[in-house]
Amino acid sequence: MSNPTFLFWASVLLLGYTFLAYPSLMLAWASLRSRPLRTRDAEPTVSVLIVAHNESARIAGRLENLLTLDYSRDRLEIVLGSDGSTDGTVERARAYEDVGVRVIAFDGRRGKAAVLNDLVPKAWGEIAVFADARQRFEKGALRALVTPFGDPRVGAVSGELILTENVEGPAVGEGVRFYWGYEKFIRRNEGRADSTLRATGAIYAIRRDLFEPVPDDTILDDVLIPARIARRGYRVLFEPGARAYDRAATTTAEEFARKIRTIAGNFQLLAREHWLLNPFRNRLWLQTVSHTALRLLTPLLLLAAFGANLLLVGTPFYLWTFLAQLVFYTAAIGGYALRNARRKIPLLVLPYVLCLLSWATVLAFLRFVTGRQPATWDKVSACRGGS
Repeated sequence: MSNPTFLFWASVLLLGYTFLAYPSLMLAWASLRSRPLRTRDAEPTVSVLIVAHNESARIAGRLENLLTLDYSRDRLEIVLGSDGSTDGTVERARAYEDVGVRVIAFDGRRGKAAVLNDLVPKAWGEIAVFADARQRFEKGALRALVTPFGDPRVGAVSGELILTENVEGPAVGEGVRFYWGYEKFIRRNEGRADSTLRATGAIYAIRRDLFEPVPDDTILDDVLIPARIARRGYRVLFEPGARAYDRAATTTAEEFARKIRTIAGNFQLLAREHWLLNPFRNRLWLQTVSHTALRLLTPLLLLAAFGANLLLVGTPFYLWTFLAQLVFYTAAIGGYALRNARRKIPLLVLPYVLCLLSWATVLAFLRFVTGRQPATWDKVSACRGGS
């Protein structure tokens, strides 16, 4: 087998394994050897922790949403940590102190991870629930989120983030919803088989006494915190009954900025937490490599498959595979051209989103290695991150 042939098939097979075979493997594993929960009726004390920066326009609505959840008020603590807000967020939040909301204002902006390091030790709930100011919880979300903790083997639980449709939004929104549904399918089956390694930042919970302070510049607290809990032998689950709602991106630039930050956080995670890639120290090594590491190689694998195929077009079979790749990338270009159109064409949207994610991975790697990806999230940059 020539080098181009080997490179082509190695790239294609790794891509096929990452996006098709691995999800199928997890489904089969979860179906054949699922680990049922040993649940019991309980209502643990819960601390909902929100880190907010300049959220004065929506903080009142968010606190009212939490105050109407189906959970006993005497067993629920709501704590807002203001990360250097300068727009009146603290003043608006303090209007809810008389109904039990605790507001802790920090001077200077440091990022979510740094604020959580300060908030968690101050909380009194057995279960710490992490949430953002932007989303809204379904009425029964909190109860569904904490129920799995009735099993003492469970250390962290992620809820389900539902992206609401934006009819006038860009075509990328539809592709992102499809991709997010695909992602949740994988996480659900990973949890059924044993554990998933990541949570949804908008709604996840941990046993508070398992919390370990993370570096202040951590980009993805919702991956690092659950991963460290899994390292201690606990299960990390995905609970689809605990629902939070958020809108899909209103612009392609906004979604692109979100993905760059998330992917840069994955690079940071693997670069710092070396144990994750050690099969002798990480019982979830297969999940780590298949769900995270190989995805970060997607741009390189796509490039290798295209370049190697180009060298093989003299053979009829490889001419057809090359033409198939050209059709795929042409569809992606078409999706890009129609990215702001109201009418969505799935055959164009999905190739476009996959290429968009691959390009985001390239930029995320560059930002990570040059130290230009901050731990803080800038809402303005989300609207100016590219198109």
